[in-house]
Amino acid sequence: MSEEKTDLLDVQIDGVWHKFPKGTRMIEACKQAGVEVPHYCYHPKLTSPGNCRMCLVEMGMPPRPAPGAEPAEPDEDGHLPISWMPRPVIACANTIGPNMGIKTTGPLTEGCREGVMELLLANHPLDCPICDQAGECSLQEFSVEHGKGESRFREQKVKKPKNVEVGPRIRLDDERCIMCSRCVRFTDEIADDPVLGFTDRGSHTVLTVYPGRELANNYSMNTVDICPVGALTSNDFRFQMRVWFMKETNTIDVNCATGANTTVFTRQGKIYRITPRQNNDVNSDWMPDSHRLNFHWIESEARLTEPLVLDGDHHRPATWSEALTKSADKLSALKGSEIAVIASARMTNEELLITNRLVKHLDAGHVDTVPRIEENDGYLIAADRNPNTNGVKLILGLDDPGSQLDAIREGIEQGRIKGLIVLQENLVGDAGFSGELLGKLDFLLTTYPLANPTADLADVVLPGACWAEKSGTMINVTGRLQRLNKVVDGPGATLEPWEIVRDLIQATGGGNGIYAATDLFKQLAEQVSEFSGISWEQIGDLGLPLIETGETIPLIEREKERIASGLVVG
Repeated sequence: MSEEKTDLLDVQIDGVWHKFPKGTRMIEACKQAGVEVPHYCYHPKLTSPGNCRMCLVEMGMPPRPAPGAEPAEPDEDGHLPISWMPRPVIACANTIGPNMGIKTTGPLTEGCREGVMELLLANHPLDCPICDQAGECSLQEFSVEHGKGESRFREQKVKKPKNVEVGPRIRLDDERCIMCSRCVRFTDEIADDPVLGFTDRGSHTVLTVYPGRELANNYSMNTVDICPVGALTSNDFRFQMRVWFMKETNTIDVNCATGANTTVFTRQGKIYRITPRQNNDVNSDWMPDSHRLNFHWIESEARLTEPLVLDGDHHRPATWSEALTKSADKLSALKGSEIAVIASARMTNEELLITNRLVKHLDAGHVDTVPRIEENDGYLIAADRNPNTNGVKLILGLDDPGSQLDAIREGIEQGRIKGLIVLQENLVGDAGFSGELLGKLDFLLTTYPLANPTADLADVVLPGACWAEKSGTMINVTGRLQRLNKVVDGPGATLEPWEIVRDLIQATGGGNGIYAATDLFKQLAEQVSEFSGISWEQIGDLGLPLIETGETIPLIEREKERIASGLVVG
């Protein structure tokens, strides 16, 4: 091999030569070559302590010539012969070198793996049938692939604490812990809350919480995701459902403008859990507890499941046809300047596009959305708690969403605004509108997933699907276009918001011809220059950059610094 310095190094993996960038970890080189190296403690987003020893491989380098001897001659491809070391090395913490050789199979590595598995299973309880991790447990998988298949252990297993509440959302079964330290490193390096650690020694080592503390930070449930066994489990998901029964759907989080990539697990139309999905440009491998747990309201008894119309002092159920006809009659009796539309920055780009069409069709005098600005948590929760404010600015043309709400309130107060269409918002609870003010309207129409004070005052209430019951796209805080995918069907006669607006346009004499969210996305690509040339398929599971916003995600920026300094692979 040439001695000329290069950024790419030749490495032989299981007899095949590959090229990798200088500084690549051995385990990552094997992964890129399509060769699996089993591991427990290693995680690309965390530092590598080399705890578990499961990733032991054989390593070789070109031999050093004896004093006065001629150096070895390279072969016709420029590779020097490899001298194999008699002892294995860990692949997780060592980087590749020029002309290095790596063997992931053979008597030495296979014997090492069998020994490590035997040690890990010596005191591990055989409770797979009741363990939440069953079906996605790497200890199960590697014991089949790399274990001895039998146990020589005849002694009494060491008993450790079970069902320990280490935090408000996490339980610990210390008997299952294999001391990989992933959770310890996560709380220290990512969450900046180093409350976990190991105490005692040898077979009696246990994971524990620092005295007087608890694992209570808003990112604590990520430790459950990265635990390779069933030691840390979620109180919310514990004993709820076997993973192999559930359907997995890739989508995005809608609790703030970050738009964390997620996987939603469902069975028979019910959501059981939400976990983060890796996207190194958005949320890395993590997500906040508050966001992942904000789905139980979907099955609330307050869900609206059919249209309602005001009959005297009470609402009564109605058909979609009746509700839309009543809405069309009321709106047709008003001038465009007397109508205002308040949409939501929680709506998809496709819903906003057809909402804009409704505004133009009715010649509505005002259109706005409800802002939600709070504190950025310095990790993944953006200050903007609306997931699609950038979509609002781009499609509705609102430079300062929320700036017209005062004008709408004033218009209602003075009687200039007589009709109000509220799409997917609760004005009384979230926008500072009073019931007395809304009571001055001649006509109020609202769509929302749940019964709420605004719906109590509305002339027509239409059940609009929630985030999990619809498809579309959103633009996150950094300007990335991402897909929101339908996870479950809405209850009863619920419709997606774009369907409601489409039918409302048709009922008031407008056109139709839209049958899917993808039809609206095609129109977005034709009508909004930023979407030009983009197809639904191009967006993919990870999204793509659409606009420049100048905003960044703090946790992602910190991760980039850690990668640049060589602390983590990323």
